[in-house]
Amino acid sequence: MTTDYNVSYLSVALLGLADICFVLALLGVSRLVQRRNPYAAKLTTYECGIEPFSDSWSPFAIRYYLFALLFVLFDVEAVFLYPWAVIFRSMGVTGFVEMMIFIAVLLCGLFYAWGKGALEWV
Repeated sequence: MTTDYNVSYLSVALLGLADICFVLALLGVSRLVQRRNPYAAKLTTYECGIEPFSDSWSPFAIRYYLFALLFVLFDVEAVFLYPWAVIFRSMGVTGFVEMMIFIAVLLCGLFYAWGKGALEWV
């Protein structure tokens, strides 16, 4: 019984090793067949065919990233509500209480972000 268990891990390890070897071989072939001809026009910054007019590393306000992260966080957590709603009747009171605790934690996070002004788009 333990040999089947070890063989499973061995097969996964061999597959992973084969994957790594395949990727390295493709990168090596790509390196061998690529043409190297750097010149000034090729090394300039490309912005959709328009000549760059400012530094491409201009800073963005952190609130945009924070707003996006909060959206992704609440969006992903809202996805957990769908499977619960599908099997709501079979879970009973325990499932209902657990989901209410989950929603309460979500609401606490939402009110905290709202109170800190993270949801204001300025």
